[in-house]
Amino acid sequence: MISGPSGAGKGTVIALVKGKVDGVVTSVSATTRAPRPGEADGREYHFLTREAFDEAVAAGEFLEWVGYSSDLYGTLRAEVDGQLARGEDVILEIELVGARAVRKVLPGAVAVFIAPPSLAELAQRLRGRGTETDEAIARRLSIATTEVAAAGEFDHVVVNDDAERAATEVAAIIEDRRKGS
Repeated sequence: MISGPSGAGKGTVIALVKGKVDGVVTSVSATTRAPRPGEADGREYHFLTREAFDEAVAAGEFLEWVGYSSDLYGTLRAEVDGQLARGEDVILEIELVGARAVRKVLPGAVAVFIAPPSLAELAQRLRGRGTETDEAIARRLSIATTEVAAAGEFDHVVVNDDAERAATEVAAIIEDRRKGS
């Protein structure tokens, strides 16, 4: 699983890793947040209404789910189970609370934290998206401070000061795991 603050570049690093390592897939998370421009349902996220998300929680359909900022995010159990059954290495892109929950359910999962070079750089990245209000950015930065402080809970911490270099480091972690190192 890969975690880290919003804006740390998790998605970019994961996309690059998938180009470097065969047999790696990502689990598409579900969320109640609205799609950003260019996002498609089922590709970046399964975009659910709050009601549909709550129903899925009640039915036990999530491996983990969390509230983050003002939205809900979760990993669909059936999707991950199917990927693992096919022998694929599954990358879960999840936030800190979700990573902690997955760790309890799948204690052998490798946990990688993608850290920004600094909180100032993270703020710049979030503002550069142009998709959120100043209030939302401030909320995300407050959450990020807590997340960065918890980086030591992870098996590996990769600083994303250069996405290509960070992806190479994550790819090496996956390859080492496959070799049993």
